[in-house]
Amino acid sequence: MPPPVFITFEGPEGSGKTTQIALLADWLRAQGLDVLATREPGGTAIGDRIRTILLDPVATEIQPQAEALLFSAARAQLVRQVIQPHLQRGGVVLCDRYADSTMAYQGYGHNLDRGQVQAITAFATGGLVPDLTVFLDLDADAGLRRKAQDAGADAGQWNRMERKDLDYHRRVREGYLAMAASGPGRWLVVDASLPLEAVQAAIRQRVATLAGVPG
Repeated sequence: MPPPVFITFEGPEGSGKTTQIALLADWLRAQGLDVLATREPGGTAIGDRIRTILLDPVATEIQPQAEALLFSAARAQLVRQVIQPHLQRGGVVLCDRYADSTMAYQGYGHNLDRGQVQAITAFATGGLVPDLTVFLDLDADAGLRRKAQDAGADAGQWNRMERKDLDYHRRVREGYLAMAASGPGRWLVVDASLPLEAVQAAIRQRVATLAGVPG
């Protein structure tokens, strides 16, 4: 029986995480694996309510510290209610964003104290770390342009996080790259500007070994 596997996906706005997760989930299910795909913030009734607050474009008064705590609260619920039970049953969990998002967006993006962010994250997750984190890398400005094109939306329709300025999104990307460089064993960095099929092939190659399935 294959071991339980926890894989998270990170990336800037417009990097294609949702599409790549769906493709990977379908492929892993075709290999006979029990796959759960979820997302942050959200994935539970409580988490979805927190998500509504966090992404509300009019909630501009949310302070960076409150933002980090709200994301972490949704994560604590998701880990214990959804992720851990599925892993304990021997399944595969694919999560659209996880703890590294808080370090990237609040730690690097907002320049909050990273030691404090790390401590809050450890408390929220109970120390649960992904077996693999896939970072779909894309220039911040290119990602925002792609986001607008894919959604057919102007900036007035974007959520609160997407509306942050370009310098903020650039700091987030730099944070992700710094984390990936410091932990290459857990991270897979893929150029998200490549064709969709090429990105998926790179992901499957790494995941096949991890999940014990043919590549």
